[in-house]
Amino acid sequence: MKSWNKNFKSNCITYGIVIAAFLAVSALESTGNLSSLLKGLLVPLCVYVILAVSLNLVVGISGELSLGHAGFMCVGAFASAFFSKAALGAIPNDGLRFFLAILIGAAFAAVFGVLIGIPVLRLRGDYLAIVTLAFGEIIKNVINTFYIGMDSKGFHFSMKDQFSMGMEPTGTMLLSGPQGITGIPKNSTFFIGILLVLVTLFIVLNLIDSRDGRAIKAIRDNRIAAESVGINITKYKLMAFTVSAALAGVAGALYSHNLATLQASKFNFNTSILALVFVVLGGIGNIRGSVIAAVVLTALPELLRSLSDYRMLIYSIVLIAMMLFNWAPRALEWRERYLGRFFKKSVKEGK
Repeated sequence: MKSWNKNFKSNCITYGIVIAAFLAVSALESTGNLSSLLKGLLVPLCVYVILAVSLNLVVGISGELSLGHAGFMCVGAFASAFFSKAALGAIPNDGLRFFLAILIGAAFAAVFGVLIGIPVLRLRGDYLAIVTLAFGEIIKNVINTFYIGMDSKGFHFSMKDQFSMGMEPTGTMLLSGPQGITGIPKNSTFFIGILLVLVTLFIVLNLIDSRDGRAIKAIRDNRIAAESVGINITKYKLMAFTVSAALAGVAGALYSHNLATLQASKFNFNTSILALVFVVLGGIGNIRGSVIAAVVLTALPELLRSLSDYRMLIYSIVLIAMMLFNWAPRALEWRERYLGRFFKKSVKEGK
């Protein structure tokens, strides 16, 4: 019971930080003190927070190294954007259409999470990282080969070019190979992004604190011991992997509806590495740390853009400082001794 109260208080602090940030930004925006640069960063910040938290579920809680998170984000982005453009006339209500698009993006990413997770989660360590990395690259290149259009006769497909589909002149191109999807409704807002961040945190934090979450952490800590007491290794590893993939799909849906043009090339290896950097620098297994790291490391390069000659130098110094703060033994000891008084928990617990 005492542990449950501690987790509940810690979770409330995390929710409170997100809500307080939203209220502060809303106040700045209403008074006209928010620059256009910061306004443009608000939705991407929410996207990367969701991406970092979802990846931490696999890397930090499940203990598996996955480098294919950009692939799941790509699936969610294209599935949701494809639906939104195809249903533009059938569902005129923007809110309802966007809500369905988010659900479809999450569902498609979850399906791919199951399909990839069943064979891949039998691997460990570097082998798992290599295979998930390959998935991210494969899905991006597969999407680039498809041309899909829609006219009064229905959908038309081609893997050659858009002229070979035999589509009516009045038809609409939905997916144009490497050119991606254009004309996506820009339904993403900061308010919706914050709601999705809170939903993501609620799902992940409650999963971690649940019986299933304890089973997942037991597998991470000692696979043989967990299996010896009857824990289904495959079931719980696949559960964490699928939930993480679905949330990455949500991030992709939010991301795609903030752009005029969506291209698969944007979901490259660097995106997966960026998400992993958020997780590592925020603290592996530390959900609140992932939120803070994603916000700081996403906003910092843009805020320092005026310092063109020193921007990356300052960014690198911040990366090193965050790494030392989260992983150096002396820093961990200092955090446990002084910050523990305020948060009432050990830094080593990583909750």
